[in-house]
Amino acid sequence: MNPEQQIRAALDAARAAGPRDVPIGAVVFGPDGAELARAANAREVLGDPTAHAEILAMRAAAVRLGDGWRLEGCTLAVTVEPCTMCAGALVMARIGVLVFGAWEPKTGAVGSLWDVVRDRRLTHRPQVRGGVLAAECAAPLEEFFARQR
Repeated sequence: MNPEQQIRAALDAARAAGPRDVPIGAVVFGPDGAELARAANAREVLGDPTAHAEILAMRAAAVRLGDGWRLEGCTLAVTVEPCTMCAGALVMARIGVLVFGAWEPKTGAVGSLWDVVRDRRLTHRPQVRGGVLAAECAAPLEEFFARQR
């Protein structure tokens, strides 16, 4: 799959977010390109501050692979630039490629506010492609927050 197709899969995953959860979706693809896991934000539904789409998808992918916590060679596609927690987790999981849609200037940790994934002090740095289908990924967020106001 190309990055646009991967982000479209993440957009599809975001549609599963509950009505009170921010509609962010994430999909993990294996080294062979097969989809391993997908998730939507579920912090409100689960009452769990760590239930971001990226974390949930990486947890499910690790279980599916059955090789422990390493997701080497995998691609994580997410609709929005990961936050610090998610950026740190994807580095620790050894994700090979990160593809994301909309930039997040307030909390983004892949170039906007911080750049956790490219910090040379870390032992692993994934390849990154940001801004893929950015406007399409931003639209559900804008609609969600407009309803909140």
